[in-house]
Amino acid sequence: MGTPTHDSPHGFPQALVDEALASIRALPQAIPVWGLSALQGTGKSTFAGQLAKTAEAAGLRTAVLSLDDFYLTRAERQTLARELHPLLATRGPPGTHDLPLALHTLQALREGRPVKLPRFDKLADDRAPESQWPTLDAPAQLVIFEGWCLGTPAQELAALVAPINALERDEDREGLWRSTCNAALARDYPALWNTCDTLWFLQPPGFDNVVDWRWQAEEQLKSAHPDQRGMSRPQLERFVQHYERVSRQALRTLPQRADRVIAVDAQRRVLGG
Repeated sequence: MGTPTHDSPHGFPQALVDEALASIRALPQAIPVWGLSALQGTGKSTFAGQLAKTAEAAGLRTAVLSLDDFYLTRAERQTLARELHPLLATRGPPGTHDLPLALHTLQALREGRPVKLPRFDKLADDRAPESQWPTLDAPAQLVIFEGWCLGTPAQELAALVAPINALERDEDREGLWRSTCNAALARDYPALWNTCDTLWFLQPPGFDNVVDWRWQAEEQLKSAHPDQRGMSRPQLERFVQHYERVSRQALRTLPQRADRVIAVDAQRRVLGG
């Protein structure tokens, strides 16, 4: 793949950001939605932030949204946990997002209509009050939409039978939770994926990197908010297992589905072509 060119936690190469902006300018849509898919900790928020800054400097009013902004509220997930499966209380996997809200927000942005941008408070594990959602002063000219599983298709049913980690083995013995998530991914998420006019994928070496990267992010979050309690390392390792199945499906499928694939190494440095 070549040699590493930059340390992504401190920023991606500007040439790559410029390439992304050039690809956006080539899109035919009046208000394009540029999609970025990357597993937890790979650097999608960093890349999206750099692209937004570069686009704004070039005169494009930009709205940045994350799939994470559209999690169901804690109360809604607790209802799912009672009615369907306890693991649905945990945010993240397919089936735990407010897809009507996501589709409404993206459609309003694409049409240049006024809309508030939802925000989720991860330390509180709940949607932020609507009074705290930002509102654009003028219609966006570009929408950047990033997410940990953006564009990922559902698995074949046969692939759901065997558990892939301790969480599935011990807490989803009948396979109901993973089947529910996969059914939602097949039924409900393609409409959201299709809002993206183009999709880029940040490709890590493998899923094993995600735990360490996610722990780094958790430590940074706790440092920034010392008055709030985050997760311990064992809690985080269990938490990440909720994402493992769909993450591995993303790694298998997105290199063929994305319009542009950016490989990074274990230090999240971009690998040159």
